[in-house]
Amino acid sequence: METLEQIAIQKAERAVQLDKKGSTEAIGLYTDAIEILTQLNTRHPMRVYQDLIADYKKRIRDLQFRVMHPSAVSEEEAPKMDDKSILVEKPGITWEDIADLVDAKEAIKDSIIYPTRRPDLFPLGWPRGILLYGPPGCGKTLLVAAAATELDAVFYRIDSAAMLSKWFGESEKNVAQLFRTARDSSDKGKAVVIYIDEVDSIAGKRSEEMGSEIRVRNQLLSEMDGLQEKGKGHLIYVIGATNKPWDLDLAFIRRFQRRIYIPLPNAEARSQLIRVTSKSLKLSEDVDLGNIVGMTEGFSGSDMRDIFQVAQLRVAKEFFNSKGAQTDARPINMNDLVEILKDRKPSVSKDVLWYYDKWSREYAAL
Repeated sequence: METLEQIAIQKAERAVQLDKKGSTEAIGLYTDAIEILTQLNTRHPMRVYQDLIADYKKRIRDLQFRVMHPSAVSEEEAPKMDDKSILVEKPGITWEDIADLVDAKEAIKDSIIYPTRRPDLFPLGWPRGILLYGPPGCGKTLLVAAAATELDAVFYRIDSAAMLSKWFGESEKNVAQLFRTARDSSDKGKAVVIYIDEVDSIAGKRSEEMGSEIRVRNQLLSEMDGLQEKGKGHLIYVIGATNKPWDLDLAFIRRFQRRIYIPLPNAEARSQLIRVTSKSLKLSEDVDLGNIVGMTEGFSGSDMRDIFQVAQLRVAKEFFNSKGAQTDARPINMNDLVEILKDRKPSVSKDVLWYYDKWSREYAAL
């Protein structure tokens, strides 16, 4: 299996090189790689094999179209094979946009905000790696975005799953290029936040791994180690987020010096979430937000938003079904919310919460 995988990697890498030059010779190499990956997927079905097969088939179609319609796309207009799994964003999120999570906010400020502003106060250095873990939909991404806004930092958001399923031999090069670009920004006095969502896709422990996955992991480990080297004052921070911290490789856990649990919102946080979510909605006077807080114990932040979204959809549907009988949509009332909550359960089970608590007892570093 390893030999076949290596052959597929070699053919795919060569195909990508030719593809970038616009050479149709890449078609044959893509075809060979697809055949080998199909064999591997038949023996050991893996999502990454399937994604690569789909990607290479698309490249073949694009190249064939170029042959049949040479004037359709000029060289300057030809689509570039930039890595769409790395996005540069201006978040525009502030701490005030995030309900509660006071401890997490303070930990992030202590770790990167204050050292960036006054590095002379931290002679022993400060963390360059932070891990946010906890149930999905509880504000991990918002926290990272708020930190980037506070620092006026260059903000890179990485979709790790997409990166791994991109091009054989290209993913680790993308990681290296990303950090080179980040160092260039840091050299100019600009802070950089690299946010890796679903970091367990790259940094997880697995019994079966492809060569490309191993190379990406090793490259990321090397880059993170470089951020800690003494005498290099790079203002570059790697913040990883995961819903499955127990899947992380120990080597990566050590690189994230601060490991912060982002829990389900408590009653106070749910109250804040309701106020923030419903401020743009028209609510009836009978809506008792305090009662809604009590009925949503165990719900995540995204669960809370879903409740009001479904309520608004319900009102809109009623308006359109009235066929002109209503001149405007009615407000959301308490009965709407109660009926919705009868049929909705929290997206995070109590069994999963036990695993988060257990992992926190062993590895949390707030």
